[in-house]
Amino acid sequence: MMQRRAGIVLTEKKSHLVENRLGPVMRRFGFKDTASLLAELRHGHEALVQAVIEAMTTNDSAFFRDRKTFDEFRDIVLPSLLVARASTKRLSIWCAACAAGQEAYSLAMLLDDRKLLAEGWTIDLYATDINGQMIARGEEGLYSQFEVQRGLPIRRLLTCFTQEGNSWRITPHLRRMVTFRKFNLLDSFGWLPDLDVVFCRNVLMYFDQKTRLSVIDRIADILAPDGALLVGPAESVAGVGVGFTPVENAPGLFYKARPVQLLRRAG
Repeated sequence: MMQRRAGIVLTEKKSHLVENRLGPVMRRFGFKDTASLLAELRHGHEALVQAVIEAMTTNDSAFFRDRKTFDEFRDIVLPSLLVARASTKRLSIWCAACAAGQEAYSLAMLLDDRKLLAEGWTIDLYATDINGQMIARGEEGLYSQFEVQRGLPIRRLLTCFTQEGNSWRITPHLRRMVTFRKFNLLDSFGWLPDLDVVFCRNVLMYFDQKTRLSVIDRIADILAPDGALLVGPAESVAGVGVGFTPVENAPGLFYKARPVQLLRRAG
């Protein structure tokens, strides 16, 4: 069911993980054991199916997680796009599998650093995840002390968040930069516009080869000819994504077609 509905492959080695994550679902729906839960799943109980999918997806994230990837976006991808899109002053970026929104807000901070909105740019920044609870958290933009301590320097925390008790809320102007939507990567990408950048990090590793190829092919279909795809440091589309070209000394960064000139940010 997980492979069919979410593209996630569960092997026998993950049986202990499955049992641990199904515990809260069993208590929520009143099942006395895993066997009775699985029996009900076979009847297609949709609320239960969704609860199991959300329990089994990995939602660990952090602000500026794998910092090098964000440096690549800031120093390599963004400068070239700002030149290429100077006439339209529009950028479209998609964060797939965004968890609770930390990745999308990290990008919003980098874009805000460049004062693009003040210069008349339109930024379409989409953030999606299969887990509806995570999307709700991203829309709320409220994070615990532990969550903001992971990857955020104190300067960012003080300028991009306001404290509410023991939690921190993203500032309204950054919140307005991101559009959140619950979305399954196995579904049609037809609602998305042509994109300049796609972040699809630390999710392809959970798919089988067929699903991974399908997702990458569909990303290629909606990515601009000079668009960039950024995947996790342990992931690669080399040999999987036809037409994607890796960037030297930038692990995880691939161009659909290498731009004539990559402009690195000065300094």
